[in-house]
Amino acid sequence: MILSDRDIKQAIKLGKIKIKPKPNFKEQLGPCSLDLHLGNVFKVFKSTPYPYLDIKRKIDFEEIMEEIEVRDDKPFILQPKSFVLTTTKEEFSLDSDLMARLDGRSSLGRLGVVVHLTAARFDPGWQGKAVMELGNLGAMPVVLYAGTTRICALTFETL
Repeated sequence: MILSDRDIKQAIKLGKIKIKPKPNFKEQLGPCSLDLHLGNVFKVFKSTPYPYLDIKRKIDFEEIMEEIEVRDDKPFILQPKSFVLTTTKEEFSLDSDLMARLDGRSSLGRLGVVVHLTAARFDPGWQGKAVMELGNLGAMPVVLYAGTTRICALTFETL
């Protein structure tokens, strides 16, 4: 069963879902989801001597990606045809009888921004910041604001 807004509030009150910083329900809570904000750290591909990435060979992501940190409410420009790894601002954990799914927000999707390519499920007992694979499929750069842009929505389900 997918949790409603009332169920989400109750699960947070009971500690079955823990979220830091505490969500602003008026801004973040939907009828059956909770919006999360864009984090401050981004990993982007840098120039590399590799002509391609071979999934059968060990890939040293630290060697081929550069980390960029952006302060709260400062812009990060997602260029067309770009791919970026980032996290949510919020850290959350789930009780052993709950799972969550991450979805992009339609307002960003209409601009060409995809929020995740895979890895949208969070298993029972999961804890941490959600890692997202951001891409810009559009023709125009999109400005996102670290710490304040509502980037994704979590839905919660009971097992």
